[in-house]
Amino acid sequence: MDRIRQHQGILHKITAVYAHTAADREDLRQEIILQLWKSYPSFRGQSEFSTWMYRVALNTALTFTRKASFWREHTEELSAAAGLAQTMDYSEDIQLLYRAIARLNKVEKALILLWLEEKPYREIADALGMTEKNVSVRLVRIKARLATLIETMQ
Repeated sequence: MDRIRQHQGILHKITAVYAHTAADREDLRQEIILQLWKSYPSFRGQSEFSTWMYRVALNTALTFTRKASFWREHTEELSAAAGLAQTMDYSEDIQLLYRAIARLNKVEKALILLWLEEKPYREIADALGMTEKNVSVRLVRIKARLATLIETMQ
């Protein structure tokens, strides 16, 4: 649990992007912690703990969002992201960034969150199963898309 606490920012970012209400964020956080606990025996130390934790958390979040009941309750991603911004105590710029990130697809969200965690491209590539070059190219595109989204949202 100490290692999870050290990297709780990962949990916060993933739950903020993949769950839209306070209740869903807490449910997802608990589900991620449960999956980390169950999966810990399989952690072999071949990557950084934070990379492994991110992968487990991301896979759990993706599974969470696939549940039909979740999608029935959360059909408007943008309005939900706006609700997130209102309930979280962030600066306006951070709120705007999270609303823009909410408009990205699942892979783009994962990439930008790892980049925001200041993970090296090698670690991002390992966590998401892609090449460093692919990470680099996609991040350039995602940053450009976010800039456009933010500009239109202001």
